[in-house]
Amino acid sequence: MPSNVPAPATVERRHRRSLAGHIERVLPRLVVAPSLGVALFFVYGYMLWTFLLSLTNSRMLPQYDFVGFAQYARLFANERWHVAATNLVVFGGLFIVSCLVIGLLLAIFLDQRIRQEGALRTIYLYPMALSLIVTGVVWRWLLNPGLGIQAMVRGWGFEDFTFNWLVDSDMAIYTLVIAAVWQASGFVMALFLAGLRSIDDSLFQAAALDGASLPRIYTRIVLPSLRPVVFSAVMILAHIAIKSFDLVMALTGGGPGYATDLPATFMYAHTFTRGQIGLGSASAIMMLCGVLAILVPYLYSELRGQRHG
Repeated sequence: MPSNVPAPATVERRHRRSLAGHIERVLPRLVVAPSLGVALFFVYGYMLWTFLLSLTNSRMLPQYDFVGFAQYARLFANERWHVAATNLVVFGGLFIVSCLVIGLLLAIFLDQRIRQEGALRTIYLYPMALSLIVTGVVWRWLLNPGLGIQAMVRGWGFEDFTFNWLVDSDMAIYTLVIAAVWQASGFVMALFLAGLRSIDDSLFQAAALDGASLPRIYTRIVLPSLRPVVFSAVMILAHIAIKSFDLVMALTGGGPGYATDLPATFMYAHTFTRGQIGLGSASAIMMLCGVLAILVPYLYSELRGQRHG
């Protein structure tokens, strides 16, 4: 009469397979857990600590005498903060629009299957390989009235030529725009070029058979298809604009005076050089709010798109 009780060897094999399956499921979590814990502590933990400091009267060192939102009231009454916020609007708006326009035009140019496309693509992308510190130093030399473009043109005999935006408090913010656009346009071009290459060629052929001109094809068919790429590019560029710090320090140092201050340089100056940690933390939290104002709608649209299929 056959028995329903499995043999000991069979039980042992099942146990080993079960143990191996359990280890296989748990091992990836164990590997990722340290990195996740470090990220949670050093990113979200420090964000929470910064918010707590923004509610205190901390100066040279952190203190925990809570004063509510007094630091935020000081921040919004600070003239230098208003200059930094206004500069961010000017810098961010011109930076994003210029990068989108130049990047799109370069991508359309390269999409015409021209010769030496690889070499041109490398040249356009090369600035992105440089750090913003290097970019700032190079453009500081170029825009220095005594060494750069102005000196060179005057050396050609045009003694009245003037290009001194770097030392002009009204125009210095635009030197940041020039350097940042030079740095990031190639990256935006790469995004648009990838989007253009993903469009089915049959759309171009069908439109051409219908007699549509090339500009009409791009404005009526191609550009609407690139809407997700535009959205992603705006998200990335806006994030770069809000956290811009190294380019400002290398190119203008925030000057003349504090004419080219951005929120990141304001936060650095008040936290680490002026001994006003509470006020600097409040400005950092306002920068975080700016990033979230961009990131949350993006995540919402992405999740909504996935939900609707």
